[in-house]
Amino acid sequence: MTISRKLYFTPDVFLYPLLLVMIMWVVFWAEIRFGFRFNQFGIRPGKVSGLSGVVAGPFIHGSLQHLFNNSIPLMVLTTALFYFYRSIRWRVLLLGILFTGLLTWFIGRPSYHIGASGIVYLLASFLFFKGIFSRLYQLIALSFAVVFVYGSLLWYVFPIKEGISWEGHLSGFVVGLLFSLIFKSRDIKVKKYEWEQDDYNPDNDPFMRQFDENGNFVDSVIPEGIKEDNNLSTTSNQVSKVTYSYVSKINNEEE
Repeated sequence: MTISRKLYFTPDVFLYPLLLVMIMWVVFWAEIRFGFRFNQFGIRPGKVSGLSGVVAGPFIHGSLQHLFNNSIPLMVLTTALFYFYRSIRWRVLLLGILFTGLLTWFIGRPSYHIGASGIVYLLASFLFFKGIFSRLYQLIALSFAVVFVYGSLLWYVFPIKEGISWEGHLSGFVVGLLFSLIFKSRDIKVKKYEWEQDDYNPDNDPFMRQFDENGNFVDSVIPEGIKEDNNLSTTSNQVSKVTYSYVSKINNEEE
């Protein structure tokens, strides 16, 4: 008997991440189609009005390449979050967006910070550290997959390239790490066998009752016609010699 919980793929695991990405594309399309410029709605550190970008900033992108580079990892990582951490997925995502934006507002340069890169770093950080801390093989495997695919993102939490909001990346990374320590998930449980239960009693186990305290069978069946001799022991010096003989018959066969 084991205690476990299986995860099943449901439509919402895919639909909500897809909706999130589609909103970003619609915003970008509206900018191109109607000539809007939404950059001023990004996060603007040092200004109270710039706090509106905490919510709006992740959906605004400066170029098609910027949008495309964020769309694929955001879709993949959000789907992984919604599949493996269903009980805490909305708290991680919504609170993550909020705190990542606020931290960016506190530490960022006096410029407009836009794009979903902070969310990408939030999710990558959370999925990696949460999987390692959980010590569950499914989530550890997910952690290694995140590192394998998105490990190079780590370099961009430092100011190595002009024009990139490394402050937003660093904020997402830090918030994801903190969330992996704070939020508890019970979506995947460690398998427990019956003998690992706290109330397990070996005296009630039919299998264990077949053995004595020394590990020997207690219900041994003695073949009919053979009497048990209590004087015999495994340390007896008597040795029985058994000789086997056989007759070999060789048949010639054509190949």
